[in-house]
Formats: sequence, structure tokens, C-alpha cells
Amino acid sequence: MNESQRVSAEAPTAPAPGSRRPGGRTARTRAAVRDAVLTGLAEHGYPALTVEYVAEHSGVHKTTLYRRWGGVEGMVADALALAGEDEWTAPDTGSLAGDLRTLAHEVVDAFADPGQAAAPTAFVAAAFQSAEAAASLRAFYEERFRRCESVVDRAVTRGEAPADTDAGAVVRAVSAPLFLRLFVTREPVDTAVADQAARSVLAAVEAGAFTRENTAPAAEASNAAPA
Repeated sequence: MNESQRVSAEAPTAPAPGSRRPGGRTARTRAAVRDAVLTGLAEHGYPALTVEYVAEHSGVHKTTLYRRWGGVEGMVADALALAGEDEWTAPDTGSLAGDLRTLAHEVVDAFADPGQAAAPTAFVAAAFQSAEAAASLRAFYEERFRRCESVVDRAVTRGEAPADTDAGAVVRAVSAPLFLRLFVTREPVDTAVADQAARSVLAAVEAGAFTRENTAPAAEASNAAPA
């Protein structure tokens, strides 16, 4: 696969053998470690990922791995950080309906192939077992959702959404039912489910359900909840 990791959508997936990000020796080392981490997560999952595995598959000595990353948690966190340093941009189809539908379809496309879905699924699993991985996964998706907010900003400009629409709440709502199926109920997702999610969010936006006045109570409750 290429180096672009699409998400609100698409979580980081294992790169093709030999793919590397440009840069000097430090960048190449970091990319090699990231590739090994993603491959290990996809093949064995977080519990079985070891420093020894990463050293063997990256060509980076264990001493260096411990010194620079501290261990598996640090390497997983950095793999997510590196995955987020791409140039992915949100769709711009010319309408809010088209943009929301495209975002929803990207989620389905990202997880349609079990092999491609293995690494992002393992990242989610790692987040339940490691506080550092959880923080990194949250930061990864916060950045992705931030990029997606342009979809709503353009819709407001075109008059397709109320001026005080909460863009962050809208883009999260598109992928939420899909991620529920993928990671909680373990139900299949397809384009029909994606279309349903996009239509539901569009209807809610048009009805004013995502204005900041209506989303503020939920946000305040979330901020008040214990970590």
C-alpha cells in the first residue's frame, strides 16, 4: 500500500515491503521501526509484539530501540504518530451529502480487506491494554477529525448547514456507527451501512441537531467524566 493513511476513516495499515519515508538516517530508522511494528501488530497482535521481534524485522539493534523508544509501548505510540504525518485531506465532492458519504465509504474500504484491516484493528486493541497507545490513538484520530471539519465548514458556507454547526461532532457521528459495528458488536459493514450513516448525519445536520447549542451538554458531560 502507499504511505497515505486515510482515516476518519482509515487507520494506519501495514506498508508494502520496502516502502520507506524520505529523509536521513534518523528518519529511515524511525520508518523501519514503524514498519516492523505495524507488521508485528497485524501478524501477532499487541500482546505478542516484542522488542526482539521489532529488532529482527527492522534491523535496528535492541539497545537502540530501548534507548530511543523505551520499549514496545513507545514504539507503538511513535508508529501512530508517524502514520499521522501524511498528507491526507478530506473529500470535497461539492456537497455535504457527497462528502459525508465519501467519508463513510472510506471507513468501509479501510476494513473491507482482512489483511489491510489487521494493523488498525490491532492498534485499537493495543489502546485497551496500554495507556500510551490509547493516548496516541486518540491523538491520531483527533488530527484526522480536525482535517475532516473542512467538510462541514464548506457546507456552512454553501448554506447546507446552520452557521453554528459543530463540525467536530458531525464528522465523528459519521464514523461512530461504523466503528461500533467493527469494534464493539463485531458486525459486518458495507456500503449500504455507510450510506445509512451518512444519510442519518445529513438529516440531523439539516434539522439543527448538531448546532453547538445542542451538542454542548454532551461535550460538557464528556469533559466532566473521570478519565
